[in-house]
Amino acid sequence: MRRMRFLISLLICVSLWGQNGLRKIADLGSGVEAYVYTDTANVYVIRQGERAMLIDVGDGGVLAELPKIGVKQLEWVLFTHHQREQVQGASKLKDWKVKVAVPEAEREFFENPMAFRKMKASLADRFAVHGASYLRVSREPIAVDRGFAKMDDFSWGGMLFHCVETKGTSPGAMSYLVKTPQGWVAFVGDLIVDGARMHTWFDTEWDYGFASGIFPEVESAALIEQFDPVLVAPSHGAMIRDGKAQLAELQRKLRVFEPLYVRGYPVFRYSGADQDRASKPTEIPHVWQVLPHVYKFKGPNYGVNFYLILAENGKGLLMDCGLVEEKFLDRTLERMRDKLGLKSIDACIVSHMHGDHMLNSQHLREKWGVKVWALDNMVDKMERPERYDYAAAVWAYPQGLNSVHVDRSFKPGESLDWEGYRLNVDWMPGQTEFALALRGVIDGKKVVFTGDNLFGDPRDPKQSGHEAVVSRNSSIFEEGYIYGAEYLKRIAPDIILAGHSYVMDQPAGMIERYRQWAYDMRDAFRGLASDKDYQYWYDPFWVRAEPYRIRLSRGGGSEFDLHVRNFRKKGQRHHVEVRTPVGVSATPQELDGELAAEKRGVFRVKLAAGAEARPGVQLVTFDITLDGKRYGEYFDLIVEVVD
Repeated sequence: MRRMRFLISLLICVSLWGQNGLRKIADLGSGVEAYVYTDTANVYVIRQGERAMLIDVGDGGVLAELPKIGVKQLEWVLFTHHQREQVQGASKLKDWKVKVAVPEAEREFFENPMAFRKMKASLADRFAVHGASYLRVSREPIAVDRGFAKMDDFSWGGMLFHCVETKGTSPGAMSYLVKTPQGWVAFVGDLIVDGARMHTWFDTEWDYGFASGIFPEVESAALIEQFDPVLVAPSHGAMIRDGKAQLAELQRKLRVFEPLYVRGYPVFRYSGADQDRASKPTEIPHVWQVLPHVYKFKGPNYGVNFYLILAENGKGLLMDCGLVEEKFLDRTLERMRDKLGLKSIDACIVSHMHGDHMLNSQHLREKWGVKVWALDNMVDKMERPERYDYAAAVWAYPQGLNSVHVDRSFKPGESLDWEGYRLNVDWMPGQTEFALALRGVIDGKKVVFTGDNLFGDPRDPKQSGHEAVVSRNSSIFEEGYIYGAEYLKRIAPDIILAGHSYVMDQPAGMIERYRQWAYDMRDAFRGLASDKDYQYWYDPFWVRAEPYRIRLSRGGGSEFDLHVRNFRKKGQRHHVEVRTPVGVSATPQELDGELAAEKRGVFRVKLAAGAEARPGVQLVTFDITLDGKRYGEYFDLIVEVVD
């Protein structure tokens, strides 16, 4: 009966969800009450008489509301995780002389946030996907008084809070659970959103398509489910009254999602054995012949990028060339010259923006006179990778190649007549939107070179062929894998020559499985997304700055373009506040506008550094509101102030 009365009370409290200001959500016992305030996140006020503690702080608007419920002393703030919409108002706490507690696993994210933003990205960067950080750290350090271990506890107001690590949406996220006379109340951060959904996708994407964020998310949801909470209080959205059922449903969705998401071939297991059965060895070690005029590298666990079309007159055309030791590359090309009649190489066509497909380009240019060709939308990402925050940029690789000059660019669909071959350069997105396919008839076969968009063994009906799904590649499905799958179905090739030495002959069945997977994957994302237009939940670039990295001299200035995208099928109003470090100003500081359905806008912003600007690497953030919904400081750019 007590539990029933408590649930009725919760129903009344939750029905007040749409009201402004503080809303009471529960009596926790011992004279302790819980309230919620919403700005960039749900901020929970735990009050006992004139004293209180907070769970998260959002943009800090809650602080002005505390006196209205009689709070005179704010003692603690317990953060569930580091992401900016949870913490961006932390600087406003100083007048309250409050203590701060955080998950110990994320302590350094709070205390030293700029350790995770660099002017020069690297594949070895911690908490990054091939050089693109997946942490959304605060603009300023936040002093920490206590770090909670993953199974810690915290006493306040006569209540004992269980501090339970529930990572998944953040590498060390934590939930706070308190036992009331009616049952458990769980403050769970971003673990779940009402409807058994996730707050964002891009915060859970910790690797290059292997689901390392998904597995702990399921484990965390299962742990909290077993408490059978009477109230789940998330960081975003409505209170959850049927927490056990929703947490179970989230696990079910993610278990269905995971095998769709993880690569559609046995990578790191049997992928070397399944490379292809179409190519044949030549007398040159590790050079295999695919067709009379097409060659590739092949060897044990040797996923280099190298195809060569060899014309009758001895001229060559490369498709990609990266990750090859230069001495081995030179020796092999010399042997191809001696044994196969190779006389020269005109160009290397780069299939997509990732550095591992162009790392040998400078050596080929200097020693063999090879030009570099690419699709027009790839050029800037190759020549000025520092302007972007995409994964696997060429400058992030340890070989030290900071950029690649493109000698010729193609528009999508442009034809290329080369040594008797009619080749087409098409836009073929998938793993990234900055990608091409090269197709033509070679030796009587319809051949298409597809880069890294699909892999696998077409003989295996269990394989769908998809490669990594990585949001930081810029890979919205409608302009990515879905588009690429429909393209392959339309051109119906006889042979697919994929990146990293995969050859797929008789690929029709694989193409259909790949196409079905692309739609299934998109639908699975929709089922998990907290936004009905899943792209806002998936894409870390729907607001982005170009350039992403800016160097500012004290007393000097610079400019960037702020790109804003509307994914909706109706108009969208946006408000963007540009938040800058001390001594750095933005003009305009606020941007208000409208975008028509499915359109993009570009807005010029000027930055200036005054004499009081601190030297070093810092963040400029963008606080976003769309159609009245406050997202908070989702996005950023890196600025370095120099003397």
